[in-house]
Amino acid sequence: MASSTTEASKERDGERGKGHLAIYTPSIVSQQEWEAARQRLLVKEKALMHARDAMAAERRRMPWMAVEKKYEFDGPNGKVSLLDLFEGRRQLIVYRAFFEPGVFGWPDHACRGCSLGADQVSHLSHLNARDTTLAWASRAPQADIARLKARMGWEMPWYTMTDGFDVDFGVDQWHGHNAFIRDGDKVYRTYLINSRGDEAIGTIWSYLDMTALGRQETWEDSPGGYPQTPPYKWWNWHDNYDAETAPHPLWVDIITDPAGAAIRRREAEAKT
Repeated sequence: MASSTTEASKERDGERGKGHLAIYTPSIVSQQEWEAARQRLLVKEKALMHARDAMAAERRRMPWMAVEKKYEFDGPNGKVSLLDLFEGRRQLIVYRAFFEPGVFGWPDHACRGCSLGADQVSHLSHLNARDTTLAWASRAPQADIARLKARMGWEMPWYTMTDGFDVDFGVDQWHGHNAFIRDGDKVYRTYLINSRGDEAIGTIWSYLDMTALGRQETWEDSPGGYPQTPPYKWWNWHDNYDAETAPHPLWVDIITDPAGAAIRRREAEAKT
């Protein structure tokens, strides 16, 4: 089987012509063989998923570092503090983006890597619904940040650092996400993800998994007393969180009884 597969691969490579690079071609198999191979790999994928869940659970048990210094930023409406960046929510994630003189692309663009990351940022209403704010920070003036956001279609809050915030939080030489939590007016640093760890961040889940409170769902392994609600039920359309604070009964029906909900939907459709 392996020998015939190799010969077939060589034939296909020859047919591609000199303009194509020869690449490795896996075995061509039946649907049953393909499904068996997928199931074998799925065991490893599930193990990786559970390992990520366990890592997030450890993050929720990280010690907190009190932020004693008073940091100041320039925002669209003037001077603001680190506490202001929370926008009244309990948690804050600050991404240090490189957009400033001396960075490749200035003044038309931010760093290519940071810009790719900005394109990955999902709709922040879902993150806000978990009492968490995302903010970006650079050394570029606000006028340049506003111009760049308009050009690229980015909507995240983006502030100008005016002091040693980037140095103090390990993001002066390289990008990174710092997570914070507040207790009243007291702010604490809870975690940092930088370097290659940054490349996968952008989904709501990747943001929440780095925070001290996590996704705040009942299945998570979190310390006692942490806020948690049933999974799925808090999910909403991004333009509907303010209008509907409690889960809609039909949505709850889909979650708690998906098979029955499907039957009832078909019956309703048949009647109309």
